[in-house]
Amino acid sequence: MTDTSREGYHQGPVVRRRGQVPATTTDQRLLAPQGPTEWLHADPWRVMRIQSEFVEGFGALAELGPAVSVFGSARSGPGTPAYEMGVRLGSALARAGYAVITGGGPGTMEAANRGAWEAGGTSVGLGIELPHESGLNDYVDLGVNFRYFFARKTMFVKYAEGFAVLPGGFGTLDELFEAVTLVQTGKVIRFPIVLLGSAHWSGILGWLRDSCVERGYIDAEDLSLLHVTDDVDDAVAYIRSGGVRP
Repeated sequence: MTDTSREGYHQGPVVRRRGQVPATTTDQRLLAPQGPTEWLHADPWRVMRIQSEFVEGFGALAELGPAVSVFGSARSGPGTPAYEMGVRLGSALARAGYAVITGGGPGTMEAANRGAWEAGGTSVGLGIELPHESGLNDYVDLGVNFRYFFARKTMFVKYAEGFAVLPGGFGTLDELFEAVTLVQTGKVIRFPIVLLGSAHWSGILGWLRDSCVERGYIDAEDLSLLHVTDDVDDAVAYIRSGGVRP
């Protein structure tokens, strides 16, 4: 076999070097009368599954109309301030003519779906296969379940006109910072992001200001991409304005 350590071994659009260079070619494996078939059940066919998730998501949500994606903790149950705020938020968004999209789980996701459902709006849940969550909550009118986070995340952004983020943990922060990055880099435009619960968000906003801005990792104006409020009506008005501050 020729030396591919520098130039690379081209396998379709993929370039392999050093230890990644296969011992046989794709054609050799395909035409061999006998041999391992494990590859048939792994990555090549997984692409088809990924494709199907995008197709199913696009098909289910294409005619949804104006919508807002709402994020927050799965651990904030009924009676907690975050849950009650989620119910009020979902209701206010529905009355403003928006469908409400959540991750479809419990906690504040359920709360926002519940608020939209009780107000007569469209309540959407985009679920994800996780070992510790048991399906979509009871207030979801339209539900789509995903295996892959990245396919699900695409739907949250593609079919929403903004994000409303309630208090939450790692998953909530993941969605928040992905959205901010898309806006900051110009991948999406006119995409308002609202943080509800100023007490919860004050610490991380202070860190962004005092550490990231101070060291030049982000610009000071990048913080203006986040609108912080404790008022549900203010949050909805900001989203309706397309992110224009009063």
